[in-house]
Amino acid sequence: MNIKIGTRGSKLALWQAYYVQNRLAALGVDSEIITIETKGDKILDVSISKIGSKGVFTEEIEQQLQSRTIDIAVHSAKDMPSTLPNGFELIAFSEREKEHDVLVSHQPISWDKKDLVLGTSSTRRIAFLRKHFPQVQTVPVRGNLQTRIKKMKDGACDALWLAYAGAHRMGYDDMMVHHFDPNEFVPAVGQGSVAIEVYGDISPEKRAVIRQAVNDEKAETCLTAERSFLKVMNGGCSIPVFGRAQLHGDTLSLQGGIISLDGKTQVSKTCTSLPSSATQVGQTLAQYVLDHGGREILDQIRKQQAEE
Repeated sequence: MNIKIGTRGSKLALWQAYYVQNRLAALGVDSEIITIETKGDKILDVSISKIGSKGVFTEEIEQQLQSRTIDIAVHSAKDMPSTLPNGFELIAFSEREKEHDVLVSHQPISWDKKDLVLGTSSTRRIAFLRKHFPQVQTVPVRGNLQTRIKKMKDGACDALWLAYAGAHRMGYDDMMVHHFDPNEFVPAVGQGSVAIEVYGDISPEKRAVIRQAVNDEKAETCLTAERSFLKVMNGGCSIPVFGRAQLHGDTLSLQGGIISLDGKTQVSKTCTSLPSSATQVGQTLAQYVLDHGGREILDQIRKQQAEE
């Protein structure tokens, strides 16, 4: 058996692909890695929300899946739209890294600095910043992690606001100058996990060996709840929706919500359930958020974005 692994070409994306390759090799399964450039990799002078929030980092890879050039696609789970195109599915989620956000910088950072500038294109992070640190400015800094760090050092911003998982996997722990509390600055859905996507009728043998090699049951349960929440919220990269599920024994807790772009209005809640009810708890939480002001926030955001 030989499995063709499709991935983006950045160092972080390749780290994820090699991770999957090594897990397969441990089971004696051969594989090869095929790199694919996506729209999100090519367009670096426009924020992700302006490019279009669905499939920015996945569309070209999915075309290769559909044409059978590759067997599986390896993604950051947080990059995956809540609803996949017909015929595509996620069949495995890796063990999860810490989900929280960090600031990465080449210099000490003080929140009291008068003209502090953080690099981020994330509407979720910008909205949280406007709520908690309204005096701080942001600038969009696109590109792979190494490119963004170079731009920061060249003066584009004082620090980069990143997911801990990506910065840690690239060895930037010594540049982490601030760790955000994930209960207050709730991460993006799926953050910290690697997702495996397939198309159509992948052979039962390949499906089984991929799940055996990569899938982590705890991560799968948590991401099932988070993605179920995101699907009902109909949130993409341009919508500041957030969600984080955790397993404590036989209890699954899901914290999630939405925040307005100006940071002034936030609707969030934590729901609990049995792990077997992961899909339902996501749907329940989303319905609560929508019914308690979330729908109005969504409508306002879509209206603002349509006018830009």
